[in-house]
Amino acid sequence: MTAAADLVLTNGEVHTLTDPDETYDAVAVRDGRIVRVDSDYEIDFLNGVETREIDLDGRVLLPGFVDAHVHMETVGRHRLRADLRDATSPSDAVDILRDSDDGDDWILGFGFDESTWAESRYLTRDDLDRVSTERPVVAFREDLHTAALNGVALSRLRDDLPDGDVQTENGDPTGVVVEDAAEVVREAVEPGPAETADLLVAAQRDAHETGVTSVHDMVRRSHAPRIYRELDASGDLRLRVRLNYWSDHLDAAREVGLRTNHGSEFVRTGAIKTFTDGSLGGRTAKLSDEYADGDGSGQWVVPPQELRDIVREADDAGFQLAVHAIGDEAIEETIDALADTDDPAGARHRIEHLELATDDQIERMADLGLVASMQPNFLKWSREGGLYDSRLGPERRDENNRFPAYLDAGVPLAFSSDSMPIDPLFGVHQTVNPPEDTQELSVTEAVRAYTSGAAYAGFDENRLGTIEVGKKADFAVLDESPWENPASIADIDVTHTIVDGEVVYEA
Repeated sequence: MTAAADLVLTNGEVHTLTDPDETYDAVAVRDGRIVRVDSDYEIDFLNGVETREIDLDGRVLLPGFVDAHVHMETVGRHRLRADLRDATSPSDAVDILRDSDDGDDWILGFGFDESTWAESRYLTRDDLDRVSTERPVVAFREDLHTAALNGVALSRLRDDLPDGDVQTENGDPTGVVVEDAAEVVREAVEPGPAETADLLVAAQRDAHETGVTSVHDMVRRSHAPRIYRELDASGDLRLRVRLNYWSDHLDAAREVGLRTNHGSEFVRTGAIKTFTDGSLGGRTAKLSDEYADGDGSGQWVVPPQELRDIVREADDAGFQLAVHAIGDEAIEETIDALADTDDPAGARHRIEHLELATDDQIERMADLGLVASMQPNFLKWSREGGLYDSRLGPERRDENNRFPAYLDAGVPLAFSSDSMPIDPLFGVHQTVNPPEDTQELSVTEAVRAYTSGAAYAGFDENRLGTIEVGKKADFAVLDESPWENPASIADIDVTHTIVDGEVVYEA
């Protein structure tokens, strides 16, 4: 006699994503795994005395979303620190920072995006001095490649900030710092273990509320790996975490015997992450042509020869690589470096962001078996009159984030948020309703990139990413169908999130 299920979800529209048109009514779960996908009638035979049944009432059931590139501490900071994402102007950001003062030494804000303001400029020292002239104040741009500091913060960090990444006017610092200088600031305000735990628990809540059941967290000089493992040991981690360590952790990772895919059911070692260039917002992404609004053609964060050394050492040590490359010149150097590894396809080496890849570069990625880890959220900057219009000019705007080109070439495509924001449906909406035809995916293609595609990028395609018997019972339940409401996907609510067969969020 077949044992009863622990959980059944019935009366729904179950999209397995194994076939574009395949849907079922119901799913049964036992011991955290899917044991049957079928009609309501057949699933009812697995409904026992202690089985929990959730009537989906016609809602859509999908595999849980996998965010393949996210910064979970930043997600937590949006909830627990000054959230500047909705600031409408420099003065509004100042007001939010002033109102957020919780008595800590540093006053911190995260997520401002000056490209959405009528007064389109970075926050400056003068702005942040209006928040406080006695305590250090820092506001990070959404991409974390740029930060603004008040006078107190500049004075405190003056000796550590590299001159080349500190913007000046008439010889005086404006308060705006980029790249390596912004990294110095991030290190100065890194949270301790207790605060890190608070941030990650808050971020887990945000993930669950948006249907995310697994994340690839980019960690650097952080207590996060320790905290994740402690949460896992205590049973409080209800999110599958893949830890992608920055390249300056490579020696330590080798010494303690870490390897890609080692770990537990909920915490595993992922890739070694490194940079090549910066960001389009900071005009530091490395382009082959100059920016349309001046300031040269970008800069190397990690020069090509140093990149090659990192790639060789990490690959030899048995690690997957995840390389940040946005501009076409940076992408070219990254492909060259990864092409020199023994088995790029088997290692599933990844390129992160890939915003301005050429046709030739996409074909090379396909030939090498490299994974494209991309962020559909970034299309919010690609619309007419937006940030990319300014940085690249209208004639180059349709060259960014050409997701269909990757699929057409056979490049594995993994979607993620980069925490801008952590909301898969927002990202799916962007590419189903893009600014340019060159960026448009179908609903199925976009959802797959955020489920099975992202699972593949983390060697998880055998346990996550589709709804099939034997796979983990990680699900997201949507109040409406994105297939039936393509113009309003971003407005669809997640009603339930289920991880390992347990309901971790219920609206």
